[in-house]
Amino acid sequence: MKAAVLHNLDHMVVQEVELPAMDADSILMKVEAVGICGSDIRIYHHGNSRVQLPQILGHEASGRIAAVGANVTKFNVGDRISLGADVPCGECVFCEAGIGNNCQINYAMGYQFAGSFADYVLLNKMVVNFGPIHRIPDHVSHEEAALAEPLACVINALELSNVRLGDSVVVIGAGPIGCMLVEVAKMMGATKVILVQRSRPRLELAKQFGAHAYICSNEENAIERVLEETGGLGADVVITSNPSPEAQVDAIHMAKNRARVNFFGGLPKGKSLVTLDTNIIHYKELFVHGAHGSLPAHHQKAIDLIASGAIDMKKYISHTFPLERIQEAIETAESHVGMRVIVKP
Repeated sequence: MKAAVLHNLDHMVVQEVELPAMDADSILMKVEAVGICGSDIRIYHHGNSRVQLPQILGHEASGRIAAVGANVTKFNVGDRISLGADVPCGECVFCEAGIGNNCQINYAMGYQFAGSFADYVLLNKMVVNFGPIHRIPDHVSHEEAALAEPLACVINALELSNVRLGDSVVVIGAGPIGCMLVEVAKMMGATKVILVQRSRPRLELAKQFGAHAYICSNEENAIERVLEETGGLGADVVITSNPSPEAQVDAIHMAKNRARVNFFGGLPKGKSLVTLDTNIIHYKELFVHGAHGSLPAHHQKAIDLIASGAIDMKKYISHTFPLERIQEAIETAESHVGMRVIVKP
């Protein structure tokens, strides 16, 4: 089969590789669509402690089951499925508590387990038993279903931030994830959602997703504008959906007393030590937290939202490339000229 193999940093090659070897407890999925995530790009350039090279990346995926092991009873050949990324080990204290995205081993597709930038991907016993694999209805395309993974991460983040009816929510960063945060926050009851973005063209592109106010932070003081939009008090929830240390600093200044501030976007290696005025956190009684990945239950919720039409995932797909042009696909995703980039093996 063909696969895009990352051999060294900045060096990915589309080549022939052996079809993954199955056992009685595994599934072989024919990959139909896989999205390019920001974390794929970070691994491509900078590596990751959980990724041993050479490796096949790609964790936002969907496809059709090509083969099942003799012991697999939950799925059948021909099933159309969508995959999440985070795979609970099923045995540790966090997995037993139902928060497998906090598993200390932190298994994930495209990390320890070979990913979906390939014709086929192997879903091993752990993935089959504990991981985020869900059937998709016939009316949902594979391209849409592949993006259930980032949508699941959005659902996890907003649940952790406890978005409630009547809340005001600020999202800093208008990429695909930021726009999903806007849409889902409104579904959860937020009555004012404010989207902040440095780039004017990106902000204009994001206007199709229905925030109540848009702030271009390159053109005006975003903190002052958020305070103006919230009666001088700040927002009930502030979420950073970008890799910017400055956004985390700004977030606590945009927050209302007792607000929830979610550092959702991970920061680049070497830039994660951020100087915050902790007196603001102290006197405003802010709740500052993070959000990482998602649970299989979030992935199922994401599939249900897409299938119901509540989220039109087609709006998030701006470019599609064959596997042979994955280098161009990565460059397009990195350029931020559109929304999500899909690779179709």
